[in-house]
Amino acid sequence: MMDLEFDKNHIWHPYSSLINPPPVYPIAKAEGIRIFLEDGRGLIDGMSSWWSTLHGYNVPELNAAMQSQMEKMSHVMFGGLTHEPAIELCKKLVELTPEPLQKVFLADSGSVSVEVAIKMALQYWQSQGKPEKNRLLALRNGYHGDTFGAMATCDPVNGMHHLFASQLTQHIFAPAPEPKFDQPCSDEDIAELQQLIEQNHPQLAAVILEPIVQGAGGMRFYSPAYLRKVRDLCDQYDLLLIADEIATGFGRSGKMFACEHADICPDILTLGKALTGGTMTMAATLCTDKVANGICTGEAGVFMHGPTFMGNPMACAVANASIELLLQRNWQQQVQKIETQLKKELEPLKSAAGVADVRVLGAIGVVEMKQPVDNRTLQESLIKRGVWLRPFGKLVYTMPPYIIESEDLTHLTRAMTETLSTL
Repeated sequence: MMDLEFDKNHIWHPYSSLINPPPVYPIAKAEGIRIFLEDGRGLIDGMSSWWSTLHGYNVPELNAAMQSQMEKMSHVMFGGLTHEPAIELCKKLVELTPEPLQKVFLADSGSVSVEVAIKMALQYWQSQGKPEKNRLLALRNGYHGDTFGAMATCDPVNGMHHLFASQLTQHIFAPAPEPKFDQPCSDEDIAELQQLIEQNHPQLAAVILEPIVQGAGGMRFYSPAYLRKVRDLCDQYDLLLIADEIATGFGRSGKMFACEHADICPDILTLGKALTGGTMTMAATLCTDKVANGICTGEAGVFMHGPTFMGNPMACAVANASIELLLQRNWQQQVQKIETQLKKELEPLKSAAGVADVRVLGAIGVVEMKQPVDNRTLQESLIKRGVWLRPFGKLVYTMPPYIIESEDLTHLTRAMTETLSTL
């Protein structure tokens, strides 16, 4: 049996207190779409381990890729060296993403890929002889990670990082997009953002946003027309556009990348989470030739970043296997099927007294409550029903693995409906 008392007294879990620690559930193994508790109970993982395990757990193709690479080399520094898994992965990413994105920087995690994106934008303008362009414009309800540069671009009021406000770079924030996914975007909807850009563009390096889906800052879906207008404004005022697709990349929104809903290309793109199919930590930041050339013709002559575990061969190998698996399977059909079923089976919650909204896009289902939920009580109720979700605030949402079968998805949505309809 696991020593849960030691865990309780010594191990800090994400966003938890060591004075009043939340319950943690001991996991013995994971297989397919289920995680199995130490007592043998299986739970449908409706979170895909924070949106990363697209293909489920213990996937033979991914295991084989890691095992094969481990026998050659598990790691080698990327400074001055290269290897086949990294080359193949970067080829895949260049081929999959919009055509102007031609350069790839392999990073350690999603937050680091955002740090890299921010440094790219700042160093680009330094190299252009415009060091005064050193601030970003971000969106309210946005979330971009937990490291200091990333935290500074998260919503400073409704986000999770206001405690650090005095230590963070002070960026400029526009209102969260109002037009919903299926709505047009009027000039009035974009007016305040446009005004902020007009007033501040001499000091702005870039606009950073999560395309179409605002994730941990509110699980909001917004209009592709809004994103197109942001791209136009960046072009008009000579700003770079950073698209954070860490949560939305690799099909989650119904497109391979959420930017495709608006048919736009950012100047810089961040990827993570699902990149390795939920097996190893890895991320990537892509940019255009314009950005890369602009950086490398500047004072430093190089991009000033280089993590120790950059381009880890095992992570690259399993990322290649995960992308190949995604492309081999009909992921579009899988995601469309999940979307249709989520819309149908979460619909009844719209009439529940405690529910404010129900929304679905791709393989994302969100139930927004009128009041914040009691996470401990709610999780215990869901676990009794054989489901694992991690609600936050007023939001109870699911992002299941793409391989989930319809009967298991019904099990998941029924657990959500039965639990939330009584709140």
